Amino acid sequence: MKNPVNELIRQVRQLAGFPDAGTALQRICDYLRSEVDHYDWVGYYLAVPGERLLVLGPFSGAPTEHLRIPYGRGICGQAAELDSTFVVPDVTEQENYLACSLATKAEIVLPVRHNGEFVAELDIDSHTRDPFTQEDTVLLEAVCLITAPLAASILRT
Repeated sequence: MKNPVNELIRQVRQLAGFPDAGTALQRICDYLRSEVDHYDWVGYYLAVPGERLLVLGPFSGAPTEHLRIPYGRGICGQAAELDSTFVVPDVTEQENYLACSLATKAEIVLPVRHNGEFVAELDIDSHTRDPFTQEDTVLLEAVCLITAPLAASILRT
């Protein structure tokens, strides 16, 4: 990480203040990807209200063909179904992995909850095998808390 976790969190809080939720999330994705060397793809999958479906929201990195993911499918769908964090140090060891890029070696997916409700997830792909540390978890859990109202507002307006 180029900056200490506290500085990254401070910047994310500042970026979250942008008046348009989608633009704020996009800026946060771009910022995290630029500031953390092993974050090669950063994006939000938004939970569609009343459906067991995730749709791709703002992201930074190479385009993906995974625009809609049913709960249970792939790491993102599995994380949504169980409403829990998944850290995958080596994607080649996962049977349920949906490849977004052949360069992806590891992934971390965290639930985003607003007022106790699962509204989205934050997905990070890395081209480095087993890069995610406790520092990443602390940072990304804070990002999820900060961005929860933004993610919740996008599909619920």
